[in-house]
Amino acid sequence: MNNRILLVEDDQSFGAVLKDYLMINNFEVTLAIDGEEGLKQFTENEFDICIFDVMMPKKDGFTLAEDIKKFNKTTPIIFLTAKNLREDILRGYQIGADDYITKPFDTELLLYKIKAILQRSSNIEDEEQEQFKISDTFFDSTLRQLKVRDEEHKLSPKENELLKLLCLHKNDFMPRDLALRKIWKKENYFTARSMDVYIAKLRKLLKPDEGLEIINVHGEGFRLLVKN
Repeated sequence: MNNRILLVEDDQSFGAVLKDYLMINNFEVTLAIDGEEGLKQFTENEFDICIFDVMMPKKDGFTLAEDIKKFNKTTPIIFLTAKNLREDILRGYQIGADDYITKPFDTELLLYKIKAILQRSSNIEDEEQEQFKISDTFFDSTLRQLKVRDEEHKLSPKENELLKLLCLHKNDFMPRDLALRKIWKKENYFTARSMDVYIAKLRKLLKPDEGLEIINVHGEGFRLLVKN
């Protein structure tokens, strides 16, 4: 069964185009044109993820999200907005948003983020996994030990946590902000640059395994690509 998306967008032309794009990519999509209709759809149907425009008539996206969290605290929510104000972004995350995308945006990036959030939501138990055998690489996150072919390495705590996140998202999109919130506990210029340094270190350690590659995704995250 395809994953079900509740899309609430008051720009009907944009909403219709986005709905068609998501349906082409094998999602079931219900489109509502304002917050009140969105809440009605949510209470009457089941959805795997919600995508809400922030600025809408009758009920804005933030208020809609707060109402929905009263019914179901675990349903993932992505906010779409034409504004890039820090206060709005913080409010979205305080409400419980899983991501926040500023218009105009790359629809392929949105697709990556939806898939990553759904994978994270449906495989919460996988976060307990501590050992990974991928290609010619063995990684034990409990011991912080990495063996790439015949080379063994002891990872630093942050290298260890970052590689574990990449392994849990292997062949899928791992958002930068997820890693920053989970490992660094904050998002700013300095933590982002710090993460880039650790990504570079992990790339160097994994280089002897030609079956693995850490690639950038639109500057918004990373993907541990398993080639074989």
